[in-house]
Amino acid sequence: MTKAPSALPAPSAVLFDLDGTLIDTAPDFIRCLNELRQAHGLPALPAPHIRRSVSNGARAMIRVGFGLEPDHPDYLEKHTAFLDLYEAGVAVETTLFEGVDDILKDLEIRNIPWGIVTNKPVRFAAPLIEALDLGERCSILICPDHVTHRKPHPEALILACREVGADPATSVYVGDHERDIEAGRNAGMKTIAVRYGYIEQPEAVDLWQADIVADTVSDLAKLLQ
Repeated sequence: MTKAPSALPAPSAVLFDLDGTLIDTAPDFIRCLNELRQAHGLPALPAPHIRRSVSNGARAMIRVGFGLEPDHPDYLEKHTAFLDLYEAGVAVETTLFEGVDDILKDLEIRNIPWGIVTNKPVRFAAPLIEALDLGERCSILICPDHVTHRKPHPEALILACREVGADPATSVYVGDHERDIEAGRNAGMKTIAVRYGYIEQPEAVDLWQADIVADTVSDLAKLLQ
């Protein structure tokens, strides 16, 4: 376990990954996947079995739920059905991780802009942050729709920093996947890996070369306050 320091120097901006970092979207992913399985006469899967793969998106959900890869003839039908179910209920059970709202409020009080850089398409991300009343608070939302290259390419992070008027070298990116940390490093940002996210092998987080690892939301708060 990496020991988190008490605080970082005040950053010029803090950017967050979305799923598994800022918000707990797993309950709605689990609900939609099990609804789709049941529609095909299959029993529901245990929530922990699905949860650890949520950060890998819909493709991972179809792999977990049906054992299908994109080259399988039945993949596209199930992938489309899953996304349609999810779009119809992106925030039925989704919430901010406990304690995250306090982090955001503290950044707002200190006039430090915070934003979201995610590989989640804007079709899902925009209504989700609106449903959670984050739309007017979030300084920037960057999705794959806004850039040419997805994370781990740094394009989205560099764009987000430019849009909020922040220098990447004095900004922070927080994420729960190795690609987040790689993207942050590639953008020249300080990186924080959060071990509380959707991580298949929590011990592997120490190998991602993040500047700091936060095991809990409380650790993250101490770093950013």
